[in-house]
Amino acid sequence: MPDVLVAGGGPTGLLTAFELERAGLDVLVLERDARPTQQSKALALQPRSVEVLGDRGLLADLEPHVEARLPAGHFSGIPIDYSDLPTRYPYQLGIEQAHVAAAVEARLRTPVLRDAPVTAVEQDGHGVTVTAGGRRYRAGWLVAADGGHSTVRTVLGAPFPGTSARYSMVVADVTLARRPAGLADDWQLPSSASGFLLPLAGGRFRTIVYGEEQQRVGRDTAVSAAEVQRALTAAHGPEIEVAELLWASRFGDASRQLERYRHGRVLFAGDAAHIHLPVGGQGLNLGLQDAVNLGWKLAAQVRGHAPAGLLDSYHDERHPIAARVLVSTRAQAVLGVPDPDAAAVRDIVTGLLAVPEAHRTVAMELSGIGIGYPDTMGRAELPVTSDGRGVLVGAALPGDWADRVALQDGERPQLVRPDGYLVWAGGAGLDAALNRWFGRPGAAADLSRRAG
Repeated sequence: MPDVLVAGGGPTGLLTAFELERAGLDVLVLERDARPTQQSKALALQPRSVEVLGDRGLLADLEPHVEARLPAGHFSGIPIDYSDLPTRYPYQLGIEQAHVAAAVEARLRTPVLRDAPVTAVEQDGHGVTVTAGGRRYRAGWLVAADGGHSTVRTVLGAPFPGTSARYSMVVADVTLARRPAGLADDWQLPSSASGFLLPLAGGRFRTIVYGEEQQRVGRDTAVSAAEVQRALTAAHGPEIEVAELLWASRFGDASRQLERYRHGRVLFAGDAAHIHLPVGGQGLNLGLQDAVNLGWKLAAQVRGHAPAGLLDSYHDERHPIAARVLVSTRAQAVLGVPDPDAAAVRDIVTGLLAVPEAHRTVAMELSGIGIGYPDTMGRAELPVTSDGRGVLVGAALPGDWADRVALQDGERPQLVRPDGYLVWAGGAGLDAALNRWFGRPGAAADLSRRAG
C-alpha cells in the first residue's frame, strides 16, 4: 500500500509525487488519460519555478526543449523586466508544459498509473480509499491535483467560491500554410489578446483568439479551423492561412478558489485548488509552488515527526498567494478588454508601471522571486539540493535531526526549509527554528510509544 495517492498526472501532481518520493515515501499517481498529453498548454516557467527545478536537478532534462529565455514577463501584455531580479535565473524559460511534466515523470520511482480516472473517494481516520479506473486503491493520504474540473473536489463537495467567466477565448496549436513575413519568427511578449502567435517546435504555432465570435459561441462548442482562420485573418490580414488545427480549447476568465486546501486526509493543489484566467504566465508556476510547499510537509506528517500545525501551514501559506494571483489575473483581464474605458485604465497602469519602484514590485510578484511566507525570512538564495531535507549552513546541528536536516558548509549561518525558504539566519533561536519546522528529535518515537 502506498503512503500517498496523487490524483492527477499533470506537472503539479507529478512534482508533488517527486517531492514525496525524494523524502522516502511510496507514492502512486492516478491519471485519467491513457497516455501523456501532446498538447502544449502552458508555455513559460517563471524564475522562481526555474530555481526550484534547478535545485532538484531537473533543468538538464528540460534544456533540449527550451524554446527561449525571456528577460521579461508581462502584465496583461505590458512588459515587466526581469533582468535585475535577485536570482540565478533572471528570465522566464519558454517551454511547453508537456516537456516539464515528462521530465518530472521520468524521475519517479513508481510509474504513473494511466487510464485511471477517479470516480469515488472515501476517507476515515486512518486513510483514504480511491476508486479509479474501476479499481480501489488505499493510502494514508490523497493529494488532489486533478485540474480545474477536479473530480475529487466534486465528490467531496468542497466549496469552490468565486466568479464565473464573463469572456470567452480560444487557445489553439496550429500549423500554417502561409503567414506574413516577419510574423511569429521568434518568441515575443503578447501585444494583444486576439491573434497572438508564438512559434513552437515542429512547425507548430500557438495562438490565442478573442473576439465577438468567441463570445457568441457556446463554451461546449468544438473549435473549428475555420473559426481560428477567421480570427487570425481579422488580426493579421488575408496573407495568413491555417493548414491544420492540431488542438484547441475554449477558456474564460472564471476565478475560483477553494475555501480550504485540506479536507481531512485529502489535500488540494494546483488548478484543483484555484482557477483563473491564464494570463501573465501564472498558472503552471502557482501549481509547482503548491507542490514544493506541500510535499515536504506531508512527508513529515506521514513519517511521524511533523510538529504541530506543520501540515495545516500548507493552506495558511499557499491560500493567500493564490488569492493574490486571482486578483492579479482579474485585473489583467480587465486591462485586456477591447473597450475605450478599459483602454483608458490601461494607459494609466502602463504609466504607473514605468515608475521603477512599481515596476520592480510587479516583477518580484509575477516572477515568484518576491513571494514569501509570514513565519519565514523569505526565499533563500542558496540552492537546496538535499534529498527532501532542510539545509543547515555554517553551523553545528544540535540534537539528532540528521534525518531531517542536512549540513552544508558556508560563511553565512542559515537554516533553509526543503522548499527553499529561510527560517534562521544566525544568532539565537536555532533550536526553536528546528523544532518549529522539523519536529524535535525523538518525536516519532514518542508518538509510537503513545500509540502503543
